[in-house]
Amino acid sequence: MEVNATNARTQFAGINGKKIAYRSIGKGYPMILCQRFRGTLDDWDPLFLDELARNYNVIIFDYTGLASSQGIPHADMKGFAGDVIDLVKYLNLEKIILGGWSFGGWVAQIVTTVYPQLVSQAILIGTRPPGKVSHDLEEIFIKTAYKPVNDFADEIILFFEPISELSVKKAKESHDRIAQRTIDKDIPVTLDQLQHYRNGGEDYVKDPYNAREKLTTTNIPILVISGDHEICFPPGNWFELNRTLPTTQVVVIPRAGHGPQHQFPEMVATYIHAFIVNNIKDGTAN
Repeated sequence: MEVNATNARTQFAGINGKKIAYRSIGKGYPMILCQRFRGTLDDWDPLFLDELARNYNVIIFDYTGLASSQGIPHADMKGFAGDVIDLVKYLNLEKIILGGWSFGGWVAQIVTTVYPQLVSQAILIGTRPPGKVSHDLEEIFIKTAYKPVNDFADEIILFFEPISELSVKKAKESHDRIAQRTIDKDIPVTLDQLQHYRNGGEDYVKDPYNAREKLTTTNIPILVISGDHEICFPPGNWFELNRTLPTTQVVVIPRAGHGPQHQFPEMVATYIHAFIVNNIKDGTAN
């Protein structure tokens, strides 16, 4: 049976006194994807992962101490970034394409700027740059994201564009694809664990790693993909940095929200592949 995002079994990387839960699909150059706030292995749209896995070895994981991963949860962004480093070491990878969605985009940016020798290209989805920003998240995101359990109506608010009939239709399709997984289900992140993300967020704003400044001098190609109604991290935060980020491209998808890769999984995977291939062809990949 072909291994895909719906049937791939959960594996564990035992390293540095912790066990990181991960799944791996596809063959080719390794691509590690960092998960969103409250997200688990089961919260990626399988069609998006399968489309990426046509060309890459796609690896997803849970952060230490959250969901199925074991160990002490992290208190700062370098700790979260350390999970990526440990996974790279465990899997004997030399260099990776690194992706991240939302909070995972923060993790990806810390890895990219603190450990640049490990990252060939970076893909950031529905996220924001480090440090202080001018455009904040909408209050409805906090009210919805912090519910004990999120239902389908919440998913529309959090990840899609409620005013668009097409986006709502795509939300249902994505929801149904995710629900197809019936084996090896992951463990939900609990409300009492959300403080670890908040601690990471406070650290990300303070930016003791000088990551924001490092983005202005990096030679690593970076692709940012955002919805035009980004309820959490408006793309205007990237627009303000125009002409200061030498390797960053920003793609904004109309009538889309915080999860554009779930609304248009095939299209977003195509954008990502084209970006990667063209940087390799032009010799600009790290």
